[in-house]
Amino acid sequence: MKKILVCVSALCLLISVKSISTPTPQSNILGTFGMWTAYVFHDGTGKVCYMAAEPTESKGKYTSRDDVFLTITHRPAEKTYDVVSMTAGFTYQKGSKPNIRIDKKKAITLMPVEDMAWAKDDKTDASLVKDMVAGSNAYVNGTSKRGTKITDTFSLKGFSKAYNAINEACGR
Repeated sequence: MKKILVCVSALCLLISVKSISTPTPQSNILGTFGMWTAYVFHDGTGKVCYMAAEPTESKGKYTSRDDVFLTITHRPAEKTYDVVSMTAGFTYQKGSKPNIRIDKKKAITLMPVEDMAWAKDDKTDASLVKDMVAGSNAYVNGTSKRGTKITDTFSLKGFSKAYNAINEACGR
């Protein structure tokens, strides 16, 4: 149940994430750290802190694609932290199993819903964030509803500083 609430919350967050280059008026930029930008805003339930990055490289034979972001979110009022989500820029193929890999570690399967994907539970989120703090790159693989295989590479340069900024802003 908690994961479903997180997914619904993340869908609401998507509106803010999709406008990262031009944050919504209620979003405040905490700072840009390397490839990552940290934000805070208030929704109806309380403070939301998140950080996001765009891919440094995307591979795949696609002609167009919406915005792509890898995001880490804290929602203290809901007691959810380190929620890892991927906004793919395309709708995932039904039955596909997108995955994320940090450097050369084992890939972790994500749960896709429309154009987003999440880690399966809190423990996986925490493990991914721990690996991202120590890592250099994150690689996300997914298959679009048209069957196009796409790999996005995200630099983790600045990840730790952005993570510290959202931790501080959300009192973690």
